[in-house]
Amino acid sequence: TMNLNQAAIAISLAASSAGAFSRSAFLGRNMAVTTSVHSASAAPSRTTGTVMFFGNLFGGAGAFGQQIEYSNLPWPGDELGAAAQQGTVLTTSPKKPNLELATFAGGCFWGLELAFQRVPGVEYTAVGYTQGPEENPNYEQVCSGATGHTEALVVYYNPNDTSFDALLDTFFERVNPTTVNGQGNDFGTQYRTGVYFHTPAQEAAARERFAKEQENYQKPIATELKAATPFWPAEKYHQQYLEKGGRFNQPQDASKGATDTIRCYG
Repeated sequence: TMNLNQAAIAISLAASSAGAFSRSAFLGRNMAVTTSVHSASAAPSRTTGTVMFFGNLFGGAGAFGQQIEYSNLPWPGDELGAAAQQGTVLTTSPKKPNLELATFAGGCFWGLELAFQRVPGVEYTAVGYTQGPEENPNYEQVCSGATGHTEALVVYYNPNDTSFDALLDTFFERVNPTTVNGQGNDFGTQYRTGVYFHTPAQEAAARERFAKEQENYQKPIATELKAATPFWPAEKYHQQYLEKGGRFNQPQDASKGATDTIRCYG
């Protein structure tokens, strides 16, 4: 049986070799996916050995090792979860094909979601995790920084009522794009910002907008601009979190056009 001193040494060694470590354990699986936007085979995950080590050390018990049951999430979470498990990136909704999808990361996903809920033409939103190699991540795993994911938001929008350019307006009004690995009081790779395009048209619009935004800053823009990868929906309690009351049970206005200041943590 490993005593506390031995465990501490083992944890230190694992963190040094992997660059990040988790508080408990899960078994990561390398991902090779084909999406509707692009095809790519992910490089072997550098976190897998670390999380397997912690699985042996701590047994993978508790919330850290719990897998999200995507089929139990309300739509569109169930739809997004099913697509992710198939290695697919959706461009439109299978259930409502008139709706297009866009993905953004802007620090903590609670406040970002509420900002987009207020945009006319945005019909549904879902928060979750993307741009990491591990499959089926949960909140505790992502918050450890060990999975490579960032907290993100998928927006379902009607292109007849709003445009991707308008969504970019909301995004850049919400974030400081020069901040590396964080926004506000939240820092870590899991809080890095990004615009993740689902179609060539989104990519073209985003690249043009990034060039214009750079003119407003002396520092280089740190926000990622990449193709969307499978999006893993977050736990049900994270969905529309601030609208439902947040940490302090004080619901915030998600109605279209609302301008109340967003309290990021509720």
